[in-house]
Amino acid sequence: MTPDDDFDLDEMKGAWDAATPRPDPGTRAAHLRLAQENFDRLQGTVQAARPTPERQGGVWTGVKRMLNALTSRGALTATTALVACGFLVMTPVGREVWERGERMARPEQPTGPGTAAPEPISQPEASGGGGRTTATATLKSGPGTEDGAAVVEAARLQVPEADTLADDVAPTPEPAPAVTAQVAREEAPPAGAPAREARPADTDAVAQEQAASDYGNAMADEAAPQVLGEAESYAAPSAPPAGAVAGILAQPGTGMSTFGLRAPEEQWLPPPEPNTEAFSNDEPNPLKVTAEEPVSTFSIDVDTASYAVVRQSLLSGVLPPPEAVRIEEMVNYFPYDYAAPEPGEGPFHPTVSVMPTPWNPDTELVAIDLQGEMPAVEDRPPLNLVFLIDTSGSMEDASKLPLLKQSFGLMVDQLRPGDQVAIVTYAGSAGLVLPPTPASDRTGILAALNGLMAGGSTNGQGGLEQAYDVAKGMEGDGEVTRVILATDGDFNVGLSDPSALEDYIAKERESGAFLSVLGFGRGNLDDAVMQALAQNGNGQAAYIDSLSEAQKVLVDQLTGELFPIAQDVKVQVEWNPATVAEYRLIGYETRALRREDFSNDRVDAGELGAGHAVTAIYEVTPVGSPARMTDPLRYQPQAVASEPGAAPTGTEGELGFLRLRWKEPGGTESALRETPITGEEPAGQEARFAAAVAGWGQLLRGEEQWLGGWGYEDAIELANASRGEDPYGYRTEAVQLMRLSESLDR
Repeated sequence: MTPDDDFDLDEMKGAWDAATPRPDPGTRAAHLRLAQENFDRLQGTVQAARPTPERQGGVWTGVKRMLNALTSRGALTATTALVACGFLVMTPVGREVWERGERMARPEQPTGPGTAAPEPISQPEASGGGGRTTATATLKSGPGTEDGAAVVEAARLQVPEADTLADDVAPTPEPAPAVTAQVAREEAPPAGAPAREARPADTDAVAQEQAASDYGNAMADEAAPQVLGEAESYAAPSAPPAGAVAGILAQPGTGMSTFGLRAPEEQWLPPPEPNTEAFSNDEPNPLKVTAEEPVSTFSIDVDTASYAVVRQSLLSGVLPPPEAVRIEEMVNYFPYDYAAPEPGEGPFHPTVSVMPTPWNPDTELVAIDLQGEMPAVEDRPPLNLVFLIDTSGSMEDASKLPLLKQSFGLMVDQLRPGDQVAIVTYAGSAGLVLPPTPASDRTGILAALNGLMAGGSTNGQGGLEQAYDVAKGMEGDGEVTRVILATDGDFNVGLSDPSALEDYIAKERESGAFLSVLGFGRGNLDDAVMQALAQNGNGQAAYIDSLSEAQKVLVDQLTGELFPIAQDVKVQVEWNPATVAEYRLIGYETRALRREDFSNDRVDAGELGAGHAVTAIYEVTPVGSPARMTDPLRYQPQAVASEPGAAPTGTEGELGFLRLRWKEPGGTESALRETPITGEEPAGQEARFAAAVAGWGQLLRGEEQWLGGWGYEDAIELANASRGEDPYGYRTEAVQLMRLSESLDR
């Protein structure tokens, strides 16, 4: 380096020094003073501690004082050992752990040929002054063991005496000869602190701690043991745990605690929710002998809930419960192309069809069909709707309240501006969510629906009371008022018994407000409550298992669901003993009426909605047929020609006589219509498809005694042959469900 270079560096250094500002001693002192003040201020709380009077007495106070007094290592060791022994002796879990530990510590000795006996357990020598015993175990295998299966040898731990634990210098332990691996754990000392020397108390505590952990792990998982070695050099914390009782080898990774024993962790699956479903059904109608009981009376049923429940079960991969299958609701689920009434004929037109029974060629099926008239939509009266919505905790599932909101959203779009909508909800209590609102305010109605949340118990009675009160305030001359209850039927507060609900609804229906019920969800579906409400509320019951079903019920068939054209519709058939030996009604078990109820206008029956079709099917056994299941009577009753109602001459060949009664909506007196059943009435494809569905329903209910060898394949063949017009694919879907039933029933 040249002198010129030195001059350049000195000049540069001088320039840097000149450019660097000089430190200000005053500013530096002020900063240090402020830092010291902040440090002192943050060492305690801002406010002084409030004096707290010491509580006198108490078990825990004494225990705390005792523990504070026991500060020596020997005392801590003794109390910890005492607690561990108490756990093992006095608790059921501890006794079980102790017994299992003994069994594992003394394995059965193999005695088969070629089996190597295990070597004795190695007992390490106590090193000078420490009285210390090292946890040692060996993993051995020999000829005759499967895949080198291990013979576990457990080492025993010796709890050191208190005076031994007080030693400061630890002698170098001699490794046991059978040790094949070592476990060493280290704890880094704080920065700048000198490392402490390992002491006997620390080293023994590590061995005991390791043995206790291993023992707990062995209890959690009796798997192939792993090799564990002697615990050596360990810079332990100042207060190591002690009191291990035994050391047992175990597979690592079981998640057991280090210092104690606890039950093994298990993967618990949530328990399945109990199935509390209840269905309204009775035993299948029995075979009737015409000479003994020639008259059959029942109420019509336009509900469709059972078919949707059957579909939901099959699509879930299981056959429906037999009691969930109501054959009349399965048959009446489908639209039929029956002849409509002529102008002035009445609200509906009856059609009778007679055909050979598909499952028994020696009997006949007699189908009675009622087709309701369909008034023009513009002629329908204004509609007042009260949505009574179950928002209890049981409605939280996606197939319940969320689907309900979507379903009612579809329905709102079908209402006319002159209609009104109100929303009442109920859970633990009832509340008016939306006062009567014109249907033209679609945004407000949908906002109220979308804001509903599920939670609480199910006070159905409170909801019904408030819904009927709101409906009464909405009524007007010539208007139709209906409460639509949407629920899973799980009533658990207030009236929950179906019979009590029937009485309550029967009183309220006199006000003119009809009640329809929409069921949602499975698992706790109370179909019995739904049926009791709908039948006594002059309404219909449907089950919504999908948005497609909501489209069918609340959009496609909205007029039929909400606008009745005939009330208290009853059917009575008198069968002719001269031509019909036996008969049975397929379905309608829950709609049976007594003979005298037919002419009693005070007895409630089903309603027929606009455009609805109803089908009832009898299977009859002709006189002289080999299919007859009962013996004929010797003394046949003979009708007296002069008796009122006796059959006139020339009617001996008739199968029976059909009588129908109904009232106009809101009427009090019934009308009567009578039609003979000659046996010559032809059966079209509509009646044949209904027969296929009736046969399918009997298969699902297990009524093979009527079907002989007729099965699902026959039902599918008949349904396909008579499918007819199927604009919405309902009949095609039914055939697919029949095929699925066949597969699930194998």
